[in-house]
Amino acid sequence: MMKNINTELIIGLFMIAGFLAFGYLSLQMGEFSIFDLEKNYSLEAEFDNVSGLKVGAAIETAGVGIGKVARVGLGEQGQAKVTLLINQDIKITSDAIASIRTQGLIGDKYIKIIQGADEEMLKEGDSIFDTESSIDFEELVSKYIFESD
Repeated sequence: MMKNINTELIIGLFMIAGFLAFGYLSLQMGEFSIFDLEKNYSLEAEFDNVSGLKVGAAIETAGVGIGKVARVGLGEQGQAKVTLLINQDIKITSDAIASIRTQGLIGDKYIKIIQGADEEMLKEGDSIFDTESSIDFEELVSKYIFESD
């Protein structure tokens, strides 16, 4: 009887450890962390078109990841309003340009930030005013097909 209880206890502990390991790996593979120790600040940017851009998309400058997209919504003037979470140790100039790019031909969308020459830096809650929207390939193809007559 005692041997049965010990075996069941060991199997139960092993199962719990397995579920915890699976949960941890799932969170890490999804680039989500409960123990996120990085400090971030948020910036806003408005685009005419953000088709394909998702929450959690990468933000890069000079090919280096510096943050993630926190929110994609609709702004007051009908433009797409994107909230950017930037790593605290990265400073963005006030004349920076934010553009939506695609990784490869049909890859994920991300935001590329090109730093400007201004010495003034953006602070928490500021906006990036110079933006370049996503290129909509369907729109380009249909324009080419229907205007080629």
